[in-house]
Parts: sequence; C-alpha cells; structure tokens
Amino acid sequence: MRIVLDTNVIVSALLSPFGSPARILDLILAGDLIPVFDDRILAEYRQVLARERFGFDSGDVADLLRYLEAEGEHVTARPAAVTLPDADDLPFLEVARTARVDSLVTGNVRHYPTDLCQGVTVLPPAAFLDHWQHRAPHVAADS
Repeated sequence: MRIVLDTNVIVSALLSPFGSPARILDLILAGDLIPVFDDRILAEYRQVLARERFGFDSGDVADLLRYLEAEGEHVTARPAAVTLPDADDLPFLEVARTARVDSLVTGNVRHYPTDLCQGVTVLPPAAFLDHWQHRAPHVAADS
C-alpha cells in the first residue's frame, strides 16, 4: 500500500515509539507500506527532523531518510490549483493526488479540507491503521 506521510507523523513516531504514528513507521520499515514523496517533502523531512528542540540523533535521522529514499517512491508532482489552510501542506496533497496513493496520513486532518483534496483520502494515524488492517487482513493477523 502506497501512502504519503506528513512530517508530523514521522516526528510523532520518533517522539513516542508506542503510538499509531510509530506503528505506521514500523510498517514502512518492514516493507508493508511504501512512502511516496517528492524533493520538497524530503527537504521538509530533513529540515524538521534536524530541529534541535526534538533532540533526534543526526545519524539515526540520516539512516531513516536514506531508507525512505531507497525504499520509497519518488514522484514529480503536478501542481494543484487549491489553497490549503497551511500552504506548507500543499506538496503532500500534490504528491498524493499525482501518485494516486491509498492515503495521505497526517496528524493535521483539518489542514486538508475534503472539498479541496480532489479525491485524496486524508486520514489521521489511528484511522489509517484501522483502514490498513481492513485492507490487509492477512498481514494484520500475522502482527
């Protein structure tokens, strides 16, 4: 299953290893989910994960980003003629729409009003996990 992962989900996963965001990151690392991104998203991941306030180990962050780049899917997104509440979220929507991913997973669902998402399914982490388990019951049963 291919997804676009908002930066806030990665940050949450690294800050709290037992929550829904961490489970999603685990599924990516296990190869059960494929992250889809473009250069703008990767740049945001790099910038945000390097923020001193989070205290993430730079080597661990570099390893994670290398893995995401190597195992994920890089796309060139087509521009979307929409104005989201937070303009910084537009690359995530554009990539999700262009790549026709299963879901855009974010902790800020309100930043993606349904009427502006042009058919992209936007889910918070816990709802995405429920969705994933129903779409992949054989995988979920093995977990």
